[in-house]
Amino acid sequence: MATKKKAVRRKPASRTKKARRAPRPKAISQEAMMEKWQAAMTPSDGHRRLEPMAGTFRAKTTFVMSPGETPQTSDGTSVHRFVVGGRYLEQVYKGTSMGMPFEGIGYTGYDNVRKRYVGTWMDSFSTGLLHSFGVGRPTANKMSFVAEAFDPSGKKMAFETILRVADNDHHSYEMWTKAPNGKKFRTMIVEYTRA
Repeated sequence: MATKKKAVRRKPASRTKKARRAPRPKAISQEAMMEKWQAAMTPSDGHRRLEPMAGTFRAKTTFVMSPGETPQTSDGTSVHRFVVGGRYLEQVYKGTSMGMPFEGIGYTGYDNVRKRYVGTWMDSFSTGLLHSFGVGRPTANKMSFVAEAFDPSGKKMAFETILRVADNDHHSYEMWTKAPNGKKFRTMIVEYTRA
């Protein structure tokens, strides 16, 4: 006759004494949290770096789909103004691209909490958004980003973008991507001159 084995119930592994004694993080006081919110919401040096780009600009765009192509150029007007109390620089662009009317709206800001630039762009050549995030160490003359969007087939496109500030009247926006052979190339540059 087979005997039934009694199921052995194992106790869950107990915490070590050290883990049990670990102090819990202290709850932050409401006053301290309000100070953090105040610092997070107040425009900072990161926002001040964007000031030379506020105003109305003539824009010249040079664009290529792949290396070796003949560049296409187009002109436009771009109006940049601070919104939401100086927290974001809004860009409203109107012009042409590839022989067609083109318009776009973008926002660039500085996230005080994550200590990096953030941006979004939408235009008449898409129904999606391009999102960008600052990388590296920004300076008054150069801010670098990585950006993502999707092409019409649904494939994710990745870009490296650079804002360069020459002076109060001139700045540029470069967009770099990879060719099929894996080498980086500049697919676009927009050169802004104060109107």
